[in-house]
Amino acid sequence: MNLRVLFVEDDKNLAISIVHYLELNSIVCDYCSDGNLALNLLKTNKYDVIISDVNMPEMDGYTFCSKVREQGYDVPLMMLTALTEIDDKLTGFDSGADDYLTKPFEMKELLARIFSLAKRRSGNMKLLKIKELGLELNLDNHIAFRDNIKLNLPPSCWIILETLARAYPKPVKKSDIEFAIWGDELPDSNSLKVHIHGLRKNLDKPFESPILHIITGFGFELRPA
Repeated sequence: MNLRVLFVEDDKNLAISIVHYLELNSIVCDYCSDGNLALNLLKTNKYDVIISDVNMPEMDGYTFCSKVREQGYDVPLMMLTALTEIDDKLTGFDSGADDYLTKPFEMKELLARIFSLAKRRSGNMKLLKIKELGLELNLDNHIAFRDNIKLNLPPSCWIILETLARAYPKPVKKSDIEFAIWGDELPDSNSLKVHIHGLRKNLDKPFESPILHIITGFGFELRPA
């Protein structure tokens, strides 16, 4: 698997060592020294993992991480810092980080964590956008838009849409959607059909083409018509 990492670190000597090590392990690494530059790189490049220091000029790592999530990027992000106190770690996770590695560290551990993070999308983003579908979900406020039109979704329909959007472009099993809504206490067999109908009424009917599709015998997916 070819990976591309964005590395944000103001210690140039450390950065050179890490970039060299990652490249020896076939990882492409884009390096910059502050959060503002990193945000600009995110606008034009796709990354599998972001690694960020905390104490940096112009913009600290916590602020950078918060902005990454506020702008809707779901790239897994690891804090790499000398700050070892539990409160520092909690601040990092509260800012939207997915992992926290303290200095000094072994390069092998850094590499292992990168490969682990690259296998998943972050669940910490606050704004989820699927441009090809015209969808935008504000995950904090539970507000959704399609083609800039606000969707009036009851709670159950929001849960279905969020579950499908987080999985996009992969389909989601019927049982996984049922669990997302009701947990282990499943209702009667027709309940999900009612909620899917309610979601379609808001998500598809006002627009030219549907984006919610049934996969017979499996579940549901979001995709262009």
